[in-house]
Amino acid sequence: MAPLRGDAEDGLAARQATARLSTLVSVAVNSVLSVVQIVAGLLSGSSGLVADGVHTLSDLVADFVVLFAGHQGGKAPDEDHHYGHQRYENAASLALGLLLLAVGIGMLWSAAHKLQHPEDIPHVTSVALWVALATLVAKESLFRYMLAAAQRVRSSMLVANAWHARSDAASSLVVACGIGGNLLGYHLLDPVAAIVVGLMVARMGWGFSREALRDLTDRAADAETVEALRVLIAATPGVQGVHDLKTRKMGDMILVDVHLEVDGSLSVAQGHAIATEASNRAMARADVLNVMTHVDPVSVPR
Repeated sequence: MAPLRGDAEDGLAARQATARLSTLVSVAVNSVLSVVQIVAGLLSGSSGLVADGVHTLSDLVADFVVLFAGHQGGKAPDEDHHYGHQRYENAASLALGLLLLAVGIGMLWSAAHKLQHPEDIPHVTSVALWVALATLVAKESLFRYMLAAAQRVRSSMLVANAWHARSDAASSLVVACGIGGNLLGYHLLDPVAAIVVGLMVARMGWGFSREALRDLTDRAADAETVEALRVLIAATPGVQGVHDLKTRKMGDMILVDVHLEVDGSLSVAQGHAIATEASNRAMARADVLNVMTHVDPVSVPR
């Protein structure tokens, strides 16, 4: 088994730093927004704005989940986790997906109640609309910042958290439309829009949960990646063939097991050197965490 190389450790450190910074920015923004929304909602008589403020608090829960997962996932291998702790990221993505799913269902439930009881839709003042629009801009900006950071370090956990921020932006859009409709006399606009966005958020949460669960159950890398690894390893000088190539996802990294066919007339040291070179070639990829090789001697025509 090849050891974790220095550049991989540097990559993990960079991912940790980026995750921590982007998440702390999200904590700061969501803390301010939740207070402003709830206070403005109470003063303006907008229950929708108050509800959206409470919804923003769910992002704070998600942020702390990400901070915890980033801290745990960056720990070095130990006696209980020989391959490291990257799967904390998968677990966090699952938790975030379930949170999105719950938020979407909650939005659908609330919208359905309003459709059944339109008299419960309050009349609000215009200040609620301005707060809702400002919140929408802030949350959309936060989403774009977090998504760019997530894509830069290729973290599915950070992508999930970014889209959670987008779900809050969508919620704020619904609230803004509902408040605008309320001010114009179209009181049912809010629950109709909420149903559309609630379905979108719930679908997003289901997708993240499903993908994270598949990774937690040792899902293989995609076929294109597996084939690229096969070609890369097979091109190693001294490798006569490759079989039983297997991969497992661990966080956003890949664990590889592979059997190498090597000339049976070579010495053990020569076979080991070939296997080491094959491992190094595979681990030169940024997404490969570890490679386990097994050398199979074969007869080579002279």
